[in-house]
Amino acid sequence: AAVDIQPACLGLYCGRTVLSVNGSVETYGECGVCPRGQRTDDNKICRECMGSPDRYDWLYLGFMAMLPLVLHWFFIEWYSGKKSSSAVLQHLTALLECGVAAVVTLLLSDPVGSLHIRSCHVKKLSDWYTMLYNPSPDYITTVHCTHEAVYPLYTIVFIYYAFCLVLMMLLRPLLVKKIACGLGRSDRFKSIYAALYFFPILTALQAIGGGLLYYAFPYIILVLSLVTLAVYMSASEVEFFKDLLVRKKRLVVLFSHWLLHAYGIISISKLDKLEQDLPLLALVPAPALFYLMTAKYTEPSRILSEGGNGH
Repeated sequence: AAVDIQPACLGLYCGRTVLSVNGSVETYGECGVCPRGQRTDDNKICRECMGSPDRYDWLYLGFMAMLPLVLHWFFIEWYSGKKSSSAVLQHLTALLECGVAAVVTLLLSDPVGSLHIRSCHVKKLSDWYTMLYNPSPDYITTVHCTHEAVYPLYTIVFIYYAFCLVLMMLLRPLLVKKIACGLGRSDRFKSIYAALYFFPILTALQAIGGGLLYYAFPYIILVLSLVTLAVYMSASEVEFFKDLLVRKKRLVVLFSHWLLHAYGIISISKLDKLEQDLPLLALVPAPALFYLMTAKYTEPSRILSEGGNGH
């Protein structure tokens, strides 16, 4: 299409919207903010996002979708403990809430009614923070060009969290009231109260650090999975393989950490070269195996006793 010569459109994310198309000639509006679902091209023209998320984008969305589910499971386990047998049903309900919220969010995203979404590709970190790049041509008047250049990776997470919260408030209180008989009246709803705290925190985290999380989430997964696994195994006093086989709950926790660890490795490698990247998944059990094989040598009581004998 022919591009008519107009005054320069300042700003990194300011663009001109296409008003009309007559054959190969396009007519553009004033320089300003692009409509939702569009971003500027190399000629500072607002173009509709017609791409689809790549594998890394889906992995990022999967990470943001897992955060509330993992926190739900953590607080359900934390507050139920050994007093109640309802923890499994609450875990399944949390999984149902997050799963339904994810499907509904995808169905309501453009194109509506499809699990596929159209998106703009992320080019650099500044794409997540267009509000920081509004130009001031005369250093007095600011031209506001803030828009979602990474459409819809930024806002779709907020929509998902909203549906998660609504579904939790609709389903969980009724379930907990009926089955959490082993807990006290004040304890049975504590996992729900915890969610009312961590959802605003997750929302603020996405609003402020969405771009940083986009680039750092694979390494965050790896570090957190290693740290939490070590803390859990030391707190549970897991020393030998037979401890895991006797208690199935510990085995489930171990496999859950392995899945997270594998997710982090896949996110880093992106599986671009399968023959090189798939063997990396063999490293997933290595930290747990190393801990189990060396735990008996680092037992505090043994170290103290041997230290005492040395003197």
